[in-house]
Amino acid sequence: MFTARDQMVALAGAGGGSSFGLRTTPPRARSAAAPLPPHRRSAAIAALERLWRARMVPVERWFAKADLVPDLAEDVGSARWFRGFATMLGLGAAAVLMLPDFAPLQAAPTSVLDDAALAELRVQGIRPLALGADNGRRMNPTAAVIPLAAAPERPSIDLVATLGAGDSFPRMLQRAGLASADIVRVLDLVGAQVKPGTIPAGTRFNIRLGARSSPAQPRPLEALSFRPRFDLALEVKRSGGGLLLVANAIPVDTAPLRIRGIVGPSLYRSARAAGAPPATVQDYLRTIDEHMAFEEIAPGDEFDLVFANRRAADGQQQPGDLIYAGVVRAGKPLLQLLRWGNDGAFYSPQGMAEGAEQTESFLGAPVNGHITSYYGARRHPILGYVRMHAGVDFAAGWGAPVYAATDGRVSFAGWHGGHGNFVRLDHGGGIGTGYAHMSRIAVAPGMAVRRGQVIGYVGSTGLSTGAHLHYEMYRGGQTVNPLSFGAITRRATVDPAQLAAFRAKLAQVTAIPAARLR
Repeated sequence: MFTARDQMVALAGAGGGSSFGLRTTPPRARSAAAPLPPHRRSAAIAALERLWRARMVPVERWFAKADLVPDLAEDVGSARWFRGFATMLGLGAAAVLMLPDFAPLQAAPTSVLDDAALAELRVQGIRPLALGADNGRRMNPTAAVIPLAAAPERPSIDLVATLGAGDSFPRMLQRAGLASADIVRVLDLVGAQVKPGTIPAGTRFNIRLGARSSPAQPRPLEALSFRPRFDLALEVKRSGGGLLLVANAIPVDTAPLRIRGIVGPSLYRSARAAGAPPATVQDYLRTIDEHMAFEEIAPGDEFDLVFANRRAADGQQQPGDLIYAGVVRAGKPLLQLLRWGNDGAFYSPQGMAEGAEQTESFLGAPVNGHITSYYGARRHPILGYVRMHAGVDFAAGWGAPVYAATDGRVSFAGWHGGHGNFVRLDHGGGIGTGYAHMSRIAVAPGMAVRRGQVIGYVGSTGLSTGAHLHYEMYRGGQTVNPLSFGAITRRATVDPAQLAAFRAKLAQVTAIPAARLR
């Protein structure tokens, strides 16, 4: 904005301003006159500012006395208030009168355009894709464009296909675009090495299709490579007009792998950070949990695990079962567990040395949660009267996994009245356990389950006020307190030769040098 001060500066710089009593140059000679010296220009500006302030003071005083914009929240109903209200209405009316016109603009009729103009308008307009919308003038064909009878095709196509769960090898090849004759030939060649039905789901196939002789014919297969087994790679390629199979045996090292490291705030994260596979760490934690509480493992202790591992010559690895699980404190083994026997159970050297008597204890809690209600008489939270509470309640989140207390067989799995979704396990010797109020059941009647196996998930079905697990234990068909139930003792005879073999195997496993997966 060009202010009054700017006007005065411009006027002083040009040598004007005769109305204020300053010396000026005659009008005809102004263009040729020299500008004022700096000291005279400053004096002229100062004089003009003083005159301007002298003339503006009365105006400012008048606006202050007029009080044109009073606060309408004060003195409501007074003359001052009505004057301010009238000012507001006047300003609002003036704003409404000055509103612009929003009448639609009339477009020029297209009937006056020639064909060339209509074509240009079409390619520059916005139209739905269903009506053939396009953009840019170059997309509009002219007489210089010569239509092609057929578009050229790429000489070959490379694609990757994956065998999905429930899919079959022939259907996968058919969807990839192979001709029927090529599919039959591939099945004959591959069948000589592996059965197509034994190829695991998730196997990736690298396929190359060549140029076809005519648009109506499928592309011929040029190359097909995949890995049906960890130690075998197959490649089907075209040679001399036919398909040939090349089988490449991959050398595999089956030496077990040992990983050892320091326990941090989380045992799981510490083992994963050391390079242990997720499934192996889960097996390790489950095995340790059956013999000692995690609270006994403190930060600074060492985890020690050995698992079967297959390492191919191309660098790929395939982890197997857990062989050894241990905990080390101050350089000495705190717990040593070795997989031994045909049942795949883990035994400690102390348990094997006891020989005549072996003890199995039930899990302290079949779910990850705390006890909220104990075994005994109590007032039922829904029925409202005192009756026997035949189990122990564990508070847990909805959907938390429920584990089998120990090895057994499912004698019941389904809806069981107030228990809701209920599972009962028979462990032999008249011992059984029950798991109630689950949201979902993961086992079926007659199924054999192992200790720590997931049999369902926490819910609030049946007579339940919230998500929790009701856990019962039976002896001879009668409920007993799970917290006071003693350990199951079984007697077994340990062969001295077997004990010596166990100790030799333990020494062999613990002699494996620790490594770190990359």
